[in-house]
Amino acid sequence: MTNGFLPLTQKEVDTLGWGTPDFVYVTGDAYVDHPSFGVSIISRVLDEAGFKVAILSQPNYKSCEDFKRFGRPRLGFLVTSGNIDSMVAHYTVSKKKRNNDYYSPGGAAGKRPDRAVIVYCNRIREAYGDVPIIIGGLEASLRRFAHYDYWDDKVRRSILVDAKADILSYGMGEKSILALAKLLDKGVPIRKIHDIKGTVYLTDREEKIHYDAIGYFDYNHIKTDKKAYAEAFAAQYQENDHVRGKAVVEYYDSKMLVQNPPMPPLTREELDRVYALPYMRTYHPSYEKEGGVPAIAEVRFSITHNRGCFGACNFCALAFHQGRSISSRSIESVVREAELIAAMPDFKGYIHDVGGPTANFRHPSCDRQKEHGVCAKRKCLAPKPCPHLKVDHTEYIELLKRVEAVKGVKKVFIRSGIRFDYLTYDTSDAFFKKLVCDHVSGQLKVAPEHCSNNVLSYMGKPAIEVYNRFKDKYFALSQKAGKEQYLVPYLMSSHPGSTLEDALTLSLYLKKNKMNPEQVQDFYPTPGTASTVMYYTEIDPFTMKKVYVAKSYEEKRMQRAMLQFHKAENAELIRKALKECGRQDLIGYGPECLVRPPRAGEYQKKPVTKTQFGKVSHNSPNTKLGKQIHKGKKK
Repeated sequence: MTNGFLPLTQKEVDTLGWGTPDFVYVTGDAYVDHPSFGVSIISRVLDEAGFKVAILSQPNYKSCEDFKRFGRPRLGFLVTSGNIDSMVAHYTVSKKKRNNDYYSPGGAAGKRPDRAVIVYCNRIREAYGDVPIIIGGLEASLRRFAHYDYWDDKVRRSILVDAKADILSYGMGEKSILALAKLLDKGVPIRKIHDIKGTVYLTDREEKIHYDAIGYFDYNHIKTDKKAYAEAFAAQYQENDHVRGKAVVEYYDSKMLVQNPPMPPLTREELDRVYALPYMRTYHPSYEKEGGVPAIAEVRFSITHNRGCFGACNFCALAFHQGRSISSRSIESVVREAELIAAMPDFKGYIHDVGGPTANFRHPSCDRQKEHGVCAKRKCLAPKPCPHLKVDHTEYIELLKRVEAVKGVKKVFIRSGIRFDYLTYDTSDAFFKKLVCDHVSGQLKVAPEHCSNNVLSYMGKPAIEVYNRFKDKYFALSQKAGKEQYLVPYLMSSHPGSTLEDALTLSLYLKKNKMNPEQVQDFYPTPGTASTVMYYTEIDPFTMKKVYVAKSYEEKRMQRAMLQFHKAENAELIRKALKECGRQDLIGYGPECLVRPPRAGEYQKKPVTKTQFGKVSHNSPNTKLGKQIHKGKKK
């Protein structure tokens, strides 16, 4: 096993005396050796098994030369875009280029290409022809089937087809990548490895499939038929279970794409072993001169104790990537990591988070899952909790107490998502009281997302009454504890199903509850979510019923503005939205009103002309709008 960072340069490979690496791992992120980064986990798992892994981080993708840095690897290339989809990393929901990249040195943008997995694989093929290529990570996992691509506004082929890689590893890939490595090490050709769970491969239509299969969807059909596309996604989603899931087949002309059933998640003992590997817990020192890698700041003093999420929100890709089955680390494993953190020279005594995809999940949602898997057509929490739901925070409380007792730890916070509905269903107040008293740093972030039950049903979230009960109890417990604490709600505008009237309902709810959110997320259609399917098809894939979708730029702006009615720059948009809703009564000066009437001479700021300095001028008297303004001023 390698102590210290895995090699990032040929010089580092030579220092280790390796010769030729077994694998070269290409990633769109900077190299951060921390268990919150998928590249670090997979490379460390392979390293522990005796495989030599060199990291090719953010290579120059303009040619294939940089991909030859370590020579041709003995077993093959591993390719990922990094911790997030490269298109999400590059573009906002309005498709504007982002100015930074938190996974790059110094936060600099432009270190990776758009559609990084495809570009990297193309460069590898240029350099080495038929060398084995295995793709994985979030970008590959969520694009493993034909998928609607928001940036191209069309249904693209499986990323495995476009990248011309050999195998795709989806989900949490420790077991599948290790199985692949061992077979390649035995000399098995990669194009004959078709039976490993958690993988996707492309073969001839006549090829025999190793598992029971469903689907047999044809790309040429689903790329133009929205109903067929929605049906395909529903089948893929329902089979994403390691207990009852079947293989899923998709046709591409004479070829057949086969997704094998999901790999079972790591057991508690296996998860403990993964997190006990010798991570350096920071970025590679070569990035120091550029100011380091910003992404480490959020996780440096945080601990992940679980995987999976049975919350299954429709706008979240977790269910399609990590799955709905929960696996968690032992308390002893988490405590050992807390001791490592406490011994770090820059640790100030504060554990920033002990959480995961959902912080307060420690075990499967019900006992029947162990034998039957998660339900194919039923959710655990929404719209109402399943009668079989097992709600118990006992072990999580014990875990938090043990971490608090670690020498050098002053305080333990919980900053990753608390599932507030699951918390309210607990018949015991023990965790709620402990959360309020011990683990909130003045503000607790929660995700009601909306208040309209119509919209919440499309989101896969519980009714607003559940959040109201949580909110009221949170403030009551905070007051009883003598603490002035707040809730910071995550809110989303323009989610499929949300009309302008629904946005108005939320606006009135916010006003009534004296909430002025500074940040609102406009719905972002990303691969692998049911909500993205709704956005593209205007069909709910689980019911096949029609869904209203706000797609015009103007309506999306109005919905977003309604959630921030307190901002003066939104006044004109809000007045327009209220008129469209027939609620001009809310334009005025009364306590119930959302916006005041326009003042004499008021105008909406927008670019009109350019000055000699290239800046926008809003009130040039030479423009039609400017003449009106100046006329108003004279009056």
